[in-house]
Amino acid sequence: MTILEQTIAAIRPADPAAVAEARAHQDRLTKPRGALGALEEVAVRLAGAAAVSPPPLPAPAALAIFAADHGVHAQGVSPWPQEVTLQMVGNFLAGGAVANAFAAQVGASVTVVDVGVAADLDPAPGLRISKVAYGTADLSQGPAMTAQQVAEALEAGIAVARELVDQGARCLITGDMGIANTTASAALICAFTGQDAAVATGRGTGVDDETLERKIEVVRRALHANGLTRGPDAASRTTQAAPVAGAASTGQAAPAQTVASAMETLAAVGGLEHAAIAGFILGGAAAGVPVILDGAIAGSAALAAAALAPAVVDHCVAGHRSAEPGHAVALSHLGLRPLVELELRLGEGTGGLLAYPIVCAAVRVMHEVATFDSAGVSDKEA
Repeated sequence: MTILEQTIAAIRPADPAAVAEARAHQDRLTKPRGALGALEEVAVRLAGAAAVSPPPLPAPAALAIFAADHGVHAQGVSPWPQEVTLQMVGNFLAGGAVANAFAAQVGASVTVVDVGVAADLDPAPGLRISKVAYGTADLSQGPAMTAQQVAEALEAGIAVARELVDQGARCLITGDMGIANTTASAALICAFTGQDAAVATGRGTGVDDETLERKIEVVRRALHANGLTRGPDAASRTTQAAPVAGAASTGQAAPAQTVASAMETLAAVGGLEHAAIAGFILGGAAAGVPVILDGAIAGSAALAAAALAPAVVDHCVAGHRSAEPGHAVALSHLGLRPLVELELRLGEGTGGLLAYPIVCAAVRVMHEVATFDSAGVSDKEA
């Protein structure tokens, strides 16, 4: 078996007994039933994923920022020069980015992964060089990556997840950096959900109206050039492995045909960081630790991960909902409810980092809050 196949085979769906026990435990705690709203569902979700109630505390956390460049940048979809990807990697390593500040606030480690930056990087503390290629091809003209590149990027993400868990991480947070990567994200979201490019494509780093229209047209052209336009064939190709909100996972890998289709879609319109993040999500789930998803880039990568292994969604928490419109489309398709909505559209893992203390608080309630019986508090009358 390949590393990818081994990882997919290790992913288990939410344990129904642990889910039931977690719900019952929530109802015994000294608070009105359901008073903690979505936090109760987070705790139940993590219990199901860990197959034990209460679930383990998700601490410490580790953020991995996957960096790569995109050939579609040549289509004028971003006002930022491509070299900003490389420059921001240096900023992360120097501790000067927003993600660094947020990570320091919540005590998360930061690892930067060069999976496809269009330049060579010198070794540095906190940097993992896992370069698959010097950026992707232009997805509006044909496939952005080869099948081999997709496989290598997926396995690079898996390797990072394994390494961080082996080092003691008990929660993984996705991060990204890549100028023009919201264009690839929009194309992936359209390909996996069937949504129209005008609905799934946003302003990214803040493009003007003219550039947004060009970006939408580039996404449409990419879908057409790669045979991913919506239709009877595309519908069966791109949605057959999508999880349904609230549905029980099978715990089995997707059929071989579906796995191949998901990887073809990633190769067609994805980025190297998207594939690596998908592998990172799969690797975290296989290792039994929760994965907090960041924004639109993570959401599109999670669609690919779910197509490869539907049960992976049981191990994911949506940290926030991005201002990018395609992110809401992806979360709805995955059946995930975001914890934070602050109109963020930065990426880097910032939304996931902000949500991390909420996830910890949800689990800490399960461990530390007394039950009505243990505290001698009267429950409400039936």
